[in-house]
Amino acid sequence: MKILVVCQHYWPENFRINDIVEGFLERGHQVDVLCGQPNYPAGQFFPGYDSHSVKEEKHGDVTVYRTFEIKRGNNSNLRIFLNYITYPIASWLRVLKLKENGYERIFIYQLSPVYMAAAGLRLGKKKGIETTMYILDIWPQNLYSVLNIRNRFLRKMLYRSSMNIYRKPDRLITVSEKMRQYFLKKLELTEDRITFVPQCPEKLYEERREDPALRERFQGGFNIVFTGNISPAQNFPLILEAAARLKETGFQDIRFVIVGDGMSAKDVKAEVEEKGLSEMFFFEGFHPIEQMPFYTDIADALIATLKSEGVEDFSIPAKVMSYMASGKPLLIAMEGEINEIIEKAGCGLTSSPEDAEAMCRNIVALYRMSPEDREKMGANAFAYQQENFERNKSVDKILEVITGEKH
Repeated sequence: MKILVVCQHYWPENFRINDIVEGFLERGHQVDVLCGQPNYPAGQFFPGYDSHSVKEEKHGDVTVYRTFEIKRGNNSNLRIFLNYITYPIASWLRVLKLKENGYERIFIYQLSPVYMAAAGLRLGKKKGIETTMYILDIWPQNLYSVLNIRNRFLRKMLYRSSMNIYRKPDRLITVSEKMRQYFLKKLELTEDRITFVPQCPEKLYEERREDPALRERFQGGFNIVFTGNISPAQNFPLILEAAARLKETGFQDIRFVIVGDGMSAKDVKAEVEEKGLSEMFFFEGFHPIEQMPFYTDIADALIATLKSEGVEDFSIPAKVMSYMASGKPLLIAMEGEINEIIEKAGCGLTSSPEDAEAMCRNIVALYRMSPEDREKMGANAFAYQQENFERNKSVDKILEVITGEKH
């Protein structure tokens, strides 16, 4: 089939939609993508792009249609708001120019904001094309983990507008069964309109790659690696507090290797300096996804934290799935279903996102564990991921929902 993918983010930004599109192509489908101008997570346009100049380009076999977008800039509340509204409006205007392209299905990969779905829904209604929306960020709850919105009227308006969008696609896909049950109840949908397909990591996370120079830099210590976006939702204050407790108790060779960038990066670095933790933290900055296996290779443990905002009850974070595919022990500070998965798999240690002391204890427990026991934890992680969150199974299931055909 010829499929139009609608998402504000696409290559060269690092989002899983890139790999899903590759999966569609591998199975013989033709794919176009409608997206914005790449500027995530640092807030600056990637080289060769600005707010509007690149309107159409090729990425392999994919035709990429780009729309106007105000960059996130310094990632202030105002800049994020402007970024959130410009893509939905610009893509809503642009999409009708694609109406003669013969699309048979529209696939909306819904991150934040939920309003990025508007263009796909408009074209689907105009041309009678079936639409499927994959819900990655549940709105408006996800918004509140980034922006502190307390006005009750505004929160009510955001809720109603979000639910209105979720009602419109022909089919919905959720990333967890709890999220599926939530939307079944809130939207009063029939069972056949909404399917659970977990997020799965790109195949490259399963690869074992070594960078001799990187190994040499980080040899001789206990390396806790974080990869991905640095934003308020990631709850870095918890990590910093745990690190401060470790320093106070005399642990000199525990290091936190931070691979990524985002709206909170500057503040996190400043707080590391303020707390006197500079010798424990290594900020590697943004790296292409292809380099992530080099960093997971040097990891003795992989860490993931999220603020407790109620969103995590409905979500199985994609980051954790990538970590599991890397075959390393996990340190998790979250709420919700993910803790049950980690415990069932026997692949890491979990704690509350509010409990820095518990996180500190878990780090010490892994530190004191034998290399053989940590290796067993990592093997458990990989085995569980392959059984339950394998990439090709996920792509096949997504396509089955979109096309109505087995793959």
